[in-house]
Formats: sequence, C-alpha cells, structure tokens
Amino acid sequence: MASKDDKKAALILIGIASIGLCVRFAVGGGVVPGEVMYRGSVTDTIQLDSLAVQAARLAKPLTRGEKIDLDRASAIELSRLPRVGAGLAGRIVANRDANGPFGSLEELDRVPGIGRSVLDAVAPYASFSGRKRRQTGGDSRQRVRLNNANLEQLTTLPGIGRVRAEAIVEYRSRHGRYRTVDDLARVPGIGVATVERLRPLVVVP
Repeated sequence: MASKDDKKAALILIGIASIGLCVRFAVGGGVVPGEVMYRGSVTDTIQLDSLAVQAARLAKPLTRGEKIDLDRASAIELSRLPRVGAGLAGRIVANRDANGPFGSLEELDRVPGIGRSVLDAVAPYASFSGRKRRQTGGDSRQRVRLNNANLEQLTTLPGIGRVRAEAIVEYRSRHGRYRTVDDLARVPGIGVATVERLRPLVVVP
C-alpha cells in the first residue's frame, strides 16, 4: 500500500507533467517535440491549384458557339479542339512561332499533320485574331518556278516549310517536271487548299 510520501510524490509529478503539457501547447502550438511536419510553400499551393484548373479546363468539352483563337491560344487550349491532340497542338504552336499567325483556316493547312478532315472538324470552333500574311501575284518573273526552284526559293512560299519544300523537290526528281500547278496536289503533305493558295505565286514553264 502506497505511503503518504508516495502519494505526495505522485501528485507532484502529475502536477509537473500538467504544467509542462500546458506550456508545450501554449508555445509550440501542439506540435510534439521531434515531430516532422511538411508544410507546402505558397508557390507549391499555387502550382497545384493551377494544374487543377488546367485539368478541369481540358476535361470540359467545347460548348456550342465557343471559339478558340488559333493565333494566340496555348497548346493546352488547342488540344481541346476536335481531332487535335497534344502532339498536333504542339506543332501548331511551333509553326505559328516560326512563321507568324495563321490568320485563316486555310493557312492552318500549312502545319504538317493537318488535312481537310482536321480543318473541317476544327472550323466551327476556330477564330483568328492575327493578320493573314499578304500574298501578291505579279507576273511570271516574280513567281517561283516549280521546275527550277531550289529549297530556299520554295520555302519562301506561304505554308511551305523545309519539309514540304523537300517533298516538292523529291517528287520532281522521281516523277519528272511538273506539267501543271495542280500536280502539286500529288506531293505528300500538300492538299488542295495549299495548291489553291500557291496558284498565283508559282508558275510551271
């Protein structure tokens, strides 16, 4: 059986423990000594919120009448368009950065991987705030001669980058001289819309 001294010592210990507990909560905010806690920075919180907003935006389908400006939209916004995934959206932005704004749906055809089916799917949701590159005709001396032009000359044509210029030259090497401008439609990567855009700018002797 505990003696009076034992009981007294126990009460003193309980009192000291109670005081220590009160002091720890008052000073340390209830954190146990040695406890490891992670507190994210404000920047981390903002970044997580931003990612959440972007994910929600991508998951939200385009509504009727909603438009996306292809001359300004980011790759994330562009990937919301039908038939346009992340890869094609990245190519659209890269082409825009290298060659300037599109200005029209027809000029969008200059991006590798975009054909008539993609243009038709994108058309209801596309808008263009940029100014379309001016195209001037002029006489045959100012036009690019399809059967004599080199890569550098061909790349000056709107919508014809290095890849398409190489395709034009390769087709010419394999199949002979172009007989009409319409023969360009047989070149891989060049569609009817591109041919019509190039018609006043090229000549077949």
